Amino acid sequence: MKHFKNITTLIFDFGGVLINLDKNLCIQNFKQLGVQNLEKVLNNYAQSGFFEQLERGKINAETFRDEIRKMTPDTLTDSQIDFAWCSFLQDIPTEKLDLLIELRKKYRILLLSNTNSIHIQYSLARFNYKDRSLCDYFDKCYLSYEMGMAKPDAMIFETLLTDACLQAEECLLLDDGAKNIEQAHKLGIQTYLVKEKEDLSFLLNAETFIVD
Repeated sequence: MKHFKNITTLIFDFGGVLINLDKNLCIQNFKQLGVQNLEKVLNNYAQSGFFEQLERGKINAETFRDEIRKMTPDTLTDSQIDFAWCSFLQDIPTEKLDLLIELRKKYRILLLSNTNSIHIQYSLARFNYKDRSLCDYFDKCYLSYEMGMAKPDAMIFETLLTDACLQAEECLLLDDGAKNIEQAHKLGIQTYLVKEKEDLSFLLNAETFIVD
């Protein structure tokens, strides 16, 4: 087990760390709508094309849907597009929600996610558990489409550190994207690469964290 030193703040990625993802189901649902060839632009860790523009806040949801409509001769409603797009997102295991609550008793908990307005609105209901909502789990959420930048750019990490008045070395980033981990590590942030559907309960073990 890896050990982390003098941590005050845990920074969680969202997709693939807290919420489970199913890229293939998303692609399948778009194909059923007549939208093809999304394999090249959809990724668990970083999008490309107008999908990336959506995550960086360069286009809004309406423009994104219009771009999807250009990819099929069929007439698609907003609801059809949103359903297919949000099928990327699956469940948040309740044990991870309970984990966040426990960790927040001792650490500052931040969310840093490459996401978009459609996905985040859909995901809000996933946090409604034991009469809690999103704000009960995190001290602050840093969302790529609101910030106008995305991981693995150094600027998004630097912006978070400045805004939260944090030193890089006191933070632990938990992310499933190797490039995100690499960039954060270069900036001095302590990191942990999360495996698919990994149990994160080790974060509750006293021996995981070392204090000088």
